[in-house]
Amino acid sequence: MIKPLRKAVLPVAGLGTRFLPATKATAKEMLPVVDKPLIEYAVDEARAAGIEQFCLVTGRGKTALVEHFDIAYELEATLRERGKHRELKELRANHLPPGAVTTVRQQEPLGLGHAIWCARAFIGEDPFAILLPDDLVLADTPCTKQLADAYHETGGCVIAVTEVPRAHTSRYGILDVGRDDGRLVEVRGLVEKPKPEAAPSNLSIIGRYVLLPQVIAELARMERGAGGEVQLTDAMARLIGHVPFHGLRFEGRRFDCGDKVGFLEAQIAFALKRPDMAPAVRAFLKTYVNDGVGAA
Repeated sequence: MIKPLRKAVLPVAGLGTRFLPATKATAKEMLPVVDKPLIEYAVDEARAAGIEQFCLVTGRGKTALVEHFDIAYELEATLRERGKHRELKELRANHLPPGAVTTVRQQEPLGLGHAIWCARAFIGEDPFAILLPDDLVLADTPCTKQLADAYHETGGCVIAVTEVPRAHTSRYGILDVGRDDGRLVEVRGLVEKPKPEAAPSNLSIIGRYVLLPQVIAELARMERGAGGEVQLTDAMARLIGHVPFHGLRFEGRRFDCGDKVGFLEAQIAFALKRPDMAPAVRAFLKTYVNDGVGAA
């Protein structure tokens, strides 16, 4: 029997050093793409997949992430008094039911695998999704919904994958591929950040996963991998052969919002999807391209 997928873990303890000084006093996950912070995109995507319970794995200075999903009574009252009903409706859209959000602290920066292990009590014996807010996916069907559908089809673990240039395999977790129907890929092995000449393929993991709770026992071994950290990829690799394990070539465009250029590209792509903004954005982009504004 395939258990329902109702839980999601969002690792948000990182310092965001690549965006300093903007992230000196602001969590990087609160940086907005157009008019919504990254953390809200991730939670909205999970909710669209039927996720009902959320665990934020946080660190020091991350309280704004929890407060963002709380009810801002004074702000809502002010908007109501001023007749700003559209803004009030948008604000209320990010409300989560009481008890839907749990937080745990990752007190040491020991890697993604360690962050997931910190959420072990929340996960319990249930399957769970992982969403890394730095990875933003623009898709007609939300990426986590695609993963959830694949999970209910195959059972076991399902991870979102995409092809990368072979020269870049040392930046990602890479799949050793078995059967491949063009959508679902049988995972025979996983290698964390292999050199291009040693990579078994160029199919890489992105920040979207559906995993079984058995991965927690593997993480509990606290074995250090690449970079001296507890790697989620290594723990997942030890499950292969014991549970069904697939990669899903998701439909959509992924933006690496942990990178400045990727973050800027996401701003433009998401703005161009907005009917209220697209014409003006196209117009100013033409100005920059045609006039060479900002060219060295």
